[in-house]
Amino acid sequence: MDEGQRTVRPETAADAAAHEPAPGTGAGPASDAASGQENAAMRYTRAAGRRAHILERVQASGFVSVADLVADLGVSDMTIRRDLRRLSADGDVRVVRGGISLPHATLRTSEFISRAHSSAEAKKRIAARAAELVHEDDVVAVDAGTTTFGVVAHFPPAFTGTVVTHSVPVIQQLLHLPGARVVGLGGELYPPSQAFVGATTVEQAQRLRMRLFFLGAAAVDERGVYVEADVERATKLALMEPADEVVLLVDAAKFSSTAPVRLCGLDRLTSLVTDERPPARVARELERHGVHVTTAD
Repeated sequence: MDEGQRTVRPETAADAAAHEPAPGTGAGPASDAASGQENAAMRYTRAAGRRAHILERVQASGFVSVADLVADLGVSDMTIRRDLRRLSADGDVRVVRGGISLPHATLRTSEFISRAHSSAEAKKRIAARAAELVHEDDVVAVDAGTTTFGVVAHFPPAFTGTVVTHSVPVIQQLLHLPGARVVGLGGELYPPSQAFVGATTVEQAQRLRMRLFFLGAAAVDERGVYVEADVERATKLALMEPADEVVLLVDAAKFSSTAPVRLCGLDRLTSLVTDERPPARVARELERHGVHVTTAD
């Protein structure tokens, strides 16, 4: 099945019963006086039809607001929010402030989606906790990766700061924060991470300065931080260098994972946000280097 064409779960008996016409009210053809808008609204009286329409809207534009859906479908705000919760639980959409977006932006690869589904709940908690470190007028950099991508979804609506990133999904997500200034680093597109890498990216990063850099990684042990491909290493290091603080975001699974390319030692980190306490050997090294550890509840 095409990645963009998700099948909506059939409506439950409760869904259908909630929208059945009352006995005696009639269900014949609409009168000639009925407006086109009323006819259109009637198509979406059942939950499954509404949710299919909502998916079509968000797949076409990448984002759609609750207000637009209320006006479009002719149902209450509460009904729309109930539909969005169901779609979010099914993994079809991401609920963001004011509406919904596609789960991992519109440029999606099978590898990126697969990594996003791994430890998904833990990554959400980590991202939400990391976003608490951001000030409304901050200057931050966001690495490519599924956990770091989640951070920007939790930025406050009033955010008017600057975000530096080489991640295409992060740039797309930031389009929904009109007050934010976005500095996109160009270069050669690396599809597995949906990010730009290479000499051009590194050169651009070296001319900047950020208060925070949210760093992603494939594995962590007491010896350091690791990534999957050497092509990612130079860009990550280039973004670490001008940052006042380097904040590593990893779920607990990364402490037992392996990856082939060593990025840096634990001494290069300022803090770590994770979902469980690190293993004892890693915890001792983090403490020795003064790395602050935050565990997301």
